[in-house]
Amino acid sequence: MRKLFFPVTVAASLLVLTGCPKQKESTDEPMTQAEASQALEESTADSQAASVTTSSIEISTSFTIGKAVADAAAEVKAFIASQLACAKIDIADNKLTVTYGALPGNCVYNGHTFSGTQSITVVKNDDTIEVDHEWTDLSNGIVKVSGTAHVTWDFDNKTRHVVHDLTWTRIKDGKTGHGTGDRTQQPLAGGLTEGIQVDGSRTWTGTAGRWDLSIEGVQMRWKDPVPQAGTYRLATPKGRSIALSFSRVDADTIAVTLASGDKSFTFNVNSIGDSTPKS
Repeated sequence: MRKLFFPVTVAASLLVLTGCPKQKESTDEPMTQAEASQALEESTADSQAASVTTSSIEISTSFTIGKAVADAAAEVKAFIASQLACAKIDIADNKLTVTYGALPGNCVYNGHTFSGTQSITVVKNDDTIEVDHEWTDLSNGIVKVSGTAHVTWDFDNKTRHVVHDLTWTRIKDGKTGHGTGDRTQQPLAGGLTEGIQVDGSRTWTGTAGRWDLSIEGVQMRWKDPVPQAGTYRLATPKGRSIALSFSRVDADTIAVTLASGDKSFTFNVNSIGDSTPKS
């Protein structure tokens, strides 16, 4: 059995923000702390939604390359059952339906405690590997996510390509968003157990409007709500461009600096995504 972790390499064009034109940013009005705090809150919530689905994708990547798609699906079923005793798994040909929490026992994978439903369809398993995912109320107790993703692997570059369409709700306050993404993921230098590097883009719409995010070499541990390194470039609904940089403070805290023009603010983000301004 071969553990898959591998998408097509993101072209440079994917790092360019796309979508509808933004309002022109007013250069004589510097970014306020309130704007910075809102931008951090939005990007963190969307990152948490992406993180929980990425972890559920990861659990479905253990199968032998080249086997029939139905055999590959059966191997995925066996692996999930070996990792998450809580999962009720139904299989029909090349498609699995996984209900997390339906059975007693462990329901934790990569630091996430799962509930909800996921379907996994092995579309191709030969010279090209393609797997489709669909989630209904998938949750880790912090966010709840419904939507789809199409995942392909690039073995030469040891990357995987994830194209998603997700609707998420942050459980603590009911904050919602809907968006799409096109990302390339690869293991960190310490290996897949340490986390992943992500490049690409995400776009989502919430109550404040549309947000566009370029993702440039960010490093994510599985359970962290924000990256520990790399850069986000965020275009806000009001047309402001904000660069977010990340540095680890300790095992449970990451410092995020948001900069626009000559103004910047730094916040400490804890392991559940709550942030406080850095003094």
